[in-house]
Amino acid sequence: MSSTLFNFKIIDSHTGGEPTRMVCDGFPTLVGDTIQDKLQYFKQNFDHLRQSIILEPRGNDVLVGALLVPATNPQATAGVIFFNNTGYLGMCGHGTIGVIISLAHQQKITAGEHWLETPVGLVKTTLHDDGSCSVQNVPSYRYKKQVAVQVPELGLIRGDIAWGGNWFFLVSEHGQNIQANNVTALTQACVQIKQALVAANITGENGGEIDHIELFADSTEEHMDSKNFVLCPGSAYDRSPCGTGTSAKLACLAADNNLAPEQLWQQQGVVGSSFTGSYQYATSSQLDQTLAYPEHTIIPTICGHAYVCAETVLIVQEADPFKWGIPSS
Repeated sequence: MSSTLFNFKIIDSHTGGEPTRMVCDGFPTLVGDTIQDKLQYFKQNFDHLRQSIILEPRGNDVLVGALLVPATNPQATAGVIFFNNTGYLGMCGHGTIGVIISLAHQQKITAGEHWLETPVGLVKTTLHDDGSCSVQNVPSYRYKKQVAVQVPELGLIRGDIAWGGNWFFLVSEHGQNIQANNVTALTQACVQIKQALVAANITGENGGEIDHIELFADSTEEHMDSKNFVLCPGSAYDRSPCGTGTSAKLACLAADNNLAPEQLWQQQGVVGSSFTGSYQYATSSQLDQTLAYPEHTIIPTICGHAYVCAETVLIVQEADPFKWGIPSS
């Protein structure tokens, strides 16, 4: 019988259809004084464990992992490092909601405010009595408006570059049909846009890779303000309306004076689930004073529901030829 190398205790949840796999026990200790240090140690020493947890045969390309680590900031309930099939995420909105609901499932937290420490900063969450969760995201802003890029087969595409915890290219005029039965064509279009951005050396601030492409359209439902399709790193699409993507959208709306502070924005995802978003303009106390932020930097809040769907242990055996996962094509 093959010996066991790792037993990872996990809780799986989904937020608006988008899955989160929270790893709460069994992972080696990450060395570092800050959560950024721990992330680097994770990357350098345990990337094979990321693959084992996320990739087939134990996972799939849609999963987002959330590794719980001890918080280095005393204000935080826990630290969390998000990762997916191709690497690591600075922040994940749907994943944060999934983590909070999973911690509540474990009876580690109750309704009220809880802070999570992420590699891109502290994130304030509120678990509401009705089971929904609000996430006050990191400072978000539009970096550049209506940047043009020539995309083979699609022509000239214009989009906003915005930060919502990840870098996004947000496109409204794209000629695509945003429907759940059209995800193959939508994925292909977004991959082409992303490749064109790379070829044209179009990046976020300080050369940050634009690793999320977000397409928008009007929703057919009256109570929804917008419908979106978001392609994540690794070419898996977001089943939810995307928390960091909705944050980036709010930043663009604020920059154009198309949405007032505290006004609610109903963002629908491609499978029909929705997030409620709103924002406040960031104050100096909410910003890292060592960094320069645009004038219309906002603090977005995203509210949605998550549901626990599994609590189990992932087993990694030494003789398993796929113990480190099957690499994505």
